Amino acid sequence: MNYLASSQSGKIVLFGAPFDGTATFRPGARFGPQAIREASQVLETYSPNQDADLEDISFEDRSDIELPFGDPQPVLDIIQATVERIVAENKLPFMLGGEHLVTLGAIKALVPLYPGLKIIHLDAHTDLRDDYLGQKLSHSTVIKRIADIIGIDSIRQIGIRSGTKEEFALSKKIMATPADIIAWAKKSPCYVTCDLDILDPSVFPGTGTPEPGGFYFNQLNDALVLMISKLNVIGLDVVELAPQIDPSGASAVVAAKVVRECLIALGKK
Repeated sequence: MNYLASSQSGKIVLFGAPFDGTATFRPGARFGPQAIREASQVLETYSPNQDADLEDISFEDRSDIELPFGDPQPVLDIIQATVERIVAENKLPFMLGGEHLVTLGAIKALVPLYPGLKIIHLDAHTDLRDDYLGQKLSHSTVIKRIADIIGIDSIRQIGIRSGTKEEFALSKKIMATPADIIAWAKKSPCYVTCDLDILDPSVFPGTGTPEPGGFYFNQLNDALVLMISKLNVIGLDVVELAPQIDPSGASAVVAAKVVRECLIALGKK
């Protein structure tokens, strides 16, 4: 399975957002998108879990967008413009991170286009800090910044197990199971953002802020496929692979398989 060999006129558009400028522990997520593409070459295109083949899915890969170092605001502006262009083509954006802050750029593009937008957030961390060491734009604050735009009640979280006491006071109100989320969202437009550190470090060590006690691959895969198949998903991202932290390359393969399963689930609809 080589994403770069995909159709050039697909209904789903993959693109990479190689940015990790606000990493608070171990940087390297900017190398994630390319590592996912490289690892995808060792995977079969067929998913026995879904009894479907990636070769039958209409998607394209537009490679990585060019992003500057330093100030994250221009990065978010470029991501926002990229997503706006994809949606204007009547296609579905699927972003490969990069650190989790990149999600904010996509949401800024989608909120005016999809009234009633709901966010499904899979992660080990709440990401609900108002600032991190005085910085409002951080991968540790991304969901708080999104909540500032659409309201906390338009967000649901899965897999959370790390955050401050103040963050958990908010997070406990919006934690949910996939079944709960499907009943809650109904036919509303939904954006799914998956921080791969939701996975246990024994499964996925290649991430900047690993957190013990997480999901195993099949748990994450089942949750994503179920929600994608049942929800009105209008955009999606998979973020926070830092491939150089895992020299075995296993984390990149795990990330590539998550992306494959999400593509198939989206394409089957």
